[in-house]
This record gives sequence, structure tokens and C-alpha cells, in this order.
Amino acid sequence: MTRAPSSSTVAIHDEYDIVHVRHAAREAASTAGFSLVQQTKLVTAASELARNALVYGGGGQAEIATEDLTGNPTVRMTFTDKGPGIPDIDAAMADGFTTGSGLGLGLGGAKRLADHFRIESSPGHGTRVEISMSVRRIAGP
Repeated sequence: MTRAPSSSTVAIHDEYDIVHVRHAAREAASTAGFSLVQQTKLVTAASELARNALVYGGGGQAEIATEDLTGNPTVRMTFTDKGPGIPDIDAAMADGFTTGSGLGLGLGGAKRLADHFRIESSPGHGTRVEISMSVRRIAGP
């Protein structure tokens, strides 16, 4: 069965908003029929990207959308901020790179957790990160 796309937008202005992003991501993943493991992966990626938008981008927003137009339910999340941007995306994607006090696993970790990952950023113009994950069905007999 195919469902029309649905989406929600969550503003990211403080730590509590990260919790709201996590809840919205979990709800979208559950609605799409993700397994518990897939839900956890999606929520983890959402949390990392929302935290990056808050800490490094000064806040922003997350758009969380579900799609099921081809019989393969998908959750797509887009995080945007109007912060200082990322001068060297390749360096920022490397594990261990951080400009703050974190472990430097956020962007690279989110990429590993998602089926699709795209980042756009330039100094002075903010950052946009889009990830998506689709339901993986196990073929039966």
C-alpha cells in the first residue's frame, strides 16, 4: 500500500528541541514500519545532526518527511542552519574531527547510519544536511 508523503518541521533553538527532533524522527520511523533497530539508527542520526545545527550552526530546523510512493517506505530528514558554515567538508566528515568538545563522530556517524547522505555548506552561508533511510524488508519463503 502506498501512502501520501507527510512531513513536520521542528525548530532547533535549545537542548529541548533536540528531544523534540528525536521524538518526531521516532514517530516517523515507527509510522513507516521501521524495525526497532532501524528506528534507533534513524533517531541517533537525527540527534547528532540536530545537535550539530544547535551547537555549530547556532540553531536551525529539521524537516522530517515520510514517503511511500513506490511501496518502499522512506523517512527523509533535512537539517538546515544559517551558521558560519563548514569551510572543509571533507575534514569535518573525518572521524575525530571536531571544532568543539565532542568526539567528532556526528557527521561521519550520521552518514554511516543512513542510506542516503548529502551535505551542502559554505562559509558564511550555513549548512544543509539531508539524510534518508528506507525500510528493509526481509524476504520470506
